[in-house]
Amino acid sequence: MCETCGCSDPELVPVEIQESLLAGNDRAAAHNREHFAAAGVLTVNLMGSPGSGKTALLEATASSTRSALRLAAMSGDLATERDGDRLKAAGIPALSITTGSACHLDAELVHRALHNLAWREADLLVIENVGNLVCPAIYDLGQAVNVVALAVTEGEDKPLKYPVMFRKADLVLLTKVDLLPHLDVDVCAIEQALECTMPACEMIRVSAKTGEGLDRWIEWLAERRQAPPKKTEA
Repeated sequence: MCETCGCSDPELVPVEIQESLLAGNDRAAAHNREHFAAAGVLTVNLMGSPGSGKTALLEATASSTRSALRLAAMSGDLATERDGDRLKAAGIPALSITTGSACHLDAELVHRALHNLAWREADLLVIENVGNLVCPAIYDLGQAVNVVALAVTEGEDKPLKYPVMFRKADLVLLTKVDLLPHLDVDVCAIEQALECTMPACEMIRVSAKTGEGLDRWIEWLAERRQAPPKKTEA
């Protein structure tokens, strides 16, 4: 159970509050955003289900000969530093954040991690959030953009079942598209579901295995580096 947002807690009771429950997080996020803007580093909040291919995508991005972007990363998980170790092995300056039982990263966790990572030397800082299609979308981390990895193996209806996540997304990466010949998946149905949930539907088909779509993904990141950072609305 998430200790921060209280999901599934049967003991929750209504209380009168004078300040948003996320106000403290929003202040920390604004502080993070000031750091990122001052350093000229594009910060991406990369979200998605467990197994959606987030880590593999970053490995492939780092190894792409088309990418001139210097990449740094944080990787959030409840336990183990396996994803962070994979990113380091791929040559990415990376740091693992273990949350214990929290199902998302928050701005303060990210801020603490900044002190232990050489992120200012990068062009791009990717915050690989905890695998979850619910809570990570609620917490502003100070990022410039939200990217959601959605694997073709997850089904066509995930954007409709988890609309908050996709409503916050600036881009959806449809991952593992090399598996499409072996699956009964209608990509058009996925696109239609995204059109129903995303304010401005944008999707790139990618495969970390074959490299399909990586060039467009890298171009997308380069384009966003030229745009000013924005605040993510709660």
